[in-house]
Amino acid sequence: MIAYIIGEVVEIDDNRIVLEQNHMGFNIFVPATVTNAVRSGDEVKIHTYLNVKEDAFQLFGFLTRDDLNIFRLLLAVNGIGPKAALGILSALSADELRFAVLSDDSQTISKAPGVGKKTAQKLILELKDKLNLEEAFEHKLKNNAQTAPGRSPFEQEARQEAIQALVALGYSSSDALRAVRKIEGISQMSVEEILRAALKNM
Repeated sequence: MIAYIIGEVVEIDDNRIVLEQNHMGFNIFVPATVTNAVRSGDEVKIHTYLNVKEDAFQLFGFLTRDDLNIFRLLLAVNGIGPKAALGILSALSADELRFAVLSDDSQTISKAPGVGKKTAQKLILELKDKLNLEEAFEHKLKNNAQTAPGRSPFEQEARQEAIQALVALGYSSSDALRAVRKIEGISQMSVEEILRAALKNM
């Protein structure tokens, strides 16, 4: 129904963003990779999946069509719903998930929230025939060339490392994300400088 939405990010929460387009605000559930990559005021293109429930219409969104396609593949696995699929794509990138499936790496997949070893093994069993190694490498090369809107690969990597360090120190991922987002002039900072500045915002 809605293939994608191009609009301005006006609100960011732990697992959702609000995208304004033509004076309408779209509430979109997104993985952590999106909330970490965008900032309020960014104009972004979000590829969407509309989930229809008896009592609600929910939009799930991704920065790339590749992530959306992997999300749809996950939904085809028996027992995995939209929120579980979103959790998996918050813990693993599309590339990491593909290679984990192709290498029978249930341990990596089971790191995702709410995914135990049995679910990970089931996921591998149901998805392995739908993926192939050559395409996995092609996607990885393509995805490596893409970065978050307005950010260099160095800046995005530095942000991610700082957030991971804060989580390792015992802070929640949502608190870590908020603290890093508050930092000004981050594009000129090292990981250590970002971490020090973020700690002041905690």
